[in-house]
Amino acid sequence: MTIVPAVVPPGAEATEWIPGGPYNLAGTVGTLQCGAHDPAFIVQGPDAWLAFRTVDGPATLALRQRGPLNDSRIQATAWGPGAARALESVPRLLGADDDWSAFDHAEFRATLPELARKGRYLDPGLRLPACGRMLDTVARAILEQKVTGIEAKRAWRYLLTRHGDPAPGAGDVAPAGLRLPPTAEQWRRIPSWEWHRAGVDSKRSATILKAALVATGLERLASLPGGDAVRAGLRSVPGIGVWTVAEVVQRTHGCPDSISVGDYHLAAYVGAALTGRRTDDAGMIELLEPWKGQRQRVVRSLYSSGFRKPTFGPRLSPEDHRRR
Repeated sequence: MTIVPAVVPPGAEATEWIPGGPYNLAGTVGTLQCGAHDPAFIVQGPDAWLAFRTVDGPATLALRQRGPLNDSRIQATAWGPGAARALESVPRLLGADDDWSAFDHAEFRATLPELARKGRYLDPGLRLPACGRMLDTVARAILEQKVTGIEAKRAWRYLLTRHGDPAPGAGDVAPAGLRLPPTAEQWRRIPSWEWHRAGVDSKRSATILKAALVATGLERLASLPGGDAVRAGLRSVPGIGVWTVAEVVQRTHGCPDSISVGDYHLAAYVGAALTGRRTDDAGMIELLEPWKGQRQRVVRSLYSSGFRKPTFGPRLSPEDHRRR
């Protein structure tokens, strides 16, 4: 895996990262996008546009994969005061530190006859990204607590559009709707009625505000390995539990073993994929025991296979907190 200079557009900084093997950009970084209409992560044609803040200031980062799957390179172009820092983060963001050597793809595939029979596949270009952006990821995960995905995505979109800032170059070199997630101070300034309009109940908004108060401490966790110290730091924020911690370290640290116990859909999905039958959290943990240390990698591989569990019965309906 190497980084080589790239052609730099006017007003930008750029580089190219060479994975050195099969690579799938969309499959790797897609978990960082909060729905198809995420204002901080917009896909336009072959480009993925990300907006975030660095210690040097805000940055817009455009990513494009060039070449075939097995011999590609990722072109990264950045704008804004934090452009250089954003480019420094590219290798980890794209999964350069993700080590698949302990995961036997062939053995795992052999346990999935149902997927094989249906012609499903496991993506050899999948990596686990590590974005390192603690507050953004924590806020998103809190919005996703105990609500439907539709509700969480709508809230994220509303709050960023109303209370984030335009990304560097938005409307010029970048998509017009690209927005930076709020800073800690901006999160704290959101008035109660705006949380209400976003459909966010008081418990989740209060937890985000508590996280924003200790944002500096949270950001320090990004430099630590994604182990017990990071989990303890996150759990020190009232309102953040094991599910939220798992969702965060999956994205900030690329943790290969972080499982979202308590998720409304995950256990049933894993059970259906591995056995053809739904299960609960305890059953999921038992099924994933052979891959302990790599359990999140198993889950991501299952999702990348294209497998979808059969749907039966009523869906969980979104709850309109704005009427309270």
